[in-house]
Amino acid sequence: MENTEDDDMPVLSGSALDALKEFYKDRDAHQQKFEDLKQRAEDQADGVPLTMDAFAEDWNESQFWYSNETATILAQELLRDAVADTVIAVVSAPSVFIQLKNIVAGWAADKRPTLNLLEFDERFGVFPEFSFYDFNNPLKLPSHLKGCADRVICDPPFLSEECQTKASLTVRWLSKSWGQNESLMSWGQEEAPPSKLIVCTGERVGDIVNKLYRPQGIATTTFLPVHAKGLSNEFFCFANFECEHWTWRKSDGEK
Repeated sequence: MENTEDDDMPVLSGSALDALKEFYKDRDAHQQKFEDLKQRAEDQADGVPLTMDAFAEDWNESQFWYSNETATILAQELLRDAVADTVIAVVSAPSVFIQLKNIVAGWAADKRPTLNLLEFDERFGVFPEFSFYDFNNPLKLPSHLKGCADRVICDPPFLSEECQTKASLTVRWLSKSWGQNESLMSWGQEEAPPSKLIVCTGERVGDIVNKLYRPQGIATTTFLPVHAKGLSNEFFCFANFECEHWTWRKSDGEK
């Protein structure tokens, strides 16, 4: 009997083969971008701006990168009046971290603040400032980061109350100062100003955010973050300070 095993093998059409070739071509090009970025990060090469192009978004992981303009504005405000002793923590907002790196690359080495990126996506481990972060374990972080941050930005990966609450625990743990320090005041010592704080998240969890960060004096701002590929949810920026890019929103009835 004639062997018909080969006849049973599926055969791709010409168009399907072309599509498959294109897929592998795109994948290889993306991998090369990532390898180039990894090499630059290891060499700590300055001069060529970093981009998010090497980091494809994974919507299943709730990854939605900011537009360059939004990321730059947020980075500028985190860096405003920063000095070499300033410590900035970036929680789940890697596109802001990239812009922070780009901006400080133009500063003298002895003037640059310390940057820390807390992120679930281990691709960002190409940067020495990276620490793995899972909001499900909000305090499982390197001990040297506790109470280190003068400025914090946080974009919780999910809108659930659980995620928002656990992310706030991380922010509090990182912050150099938090709310009213009664123990200091009881000893007659001057209270340190609260850490500068920015939280970017969905409008529908605004009440939760304002409640969680009330000790830091946070409020809804007029700035609306924009995502590079759009986002169906209305997105707000909350902060405990006003600046040239935003003011606090007035509540209903205020003029």
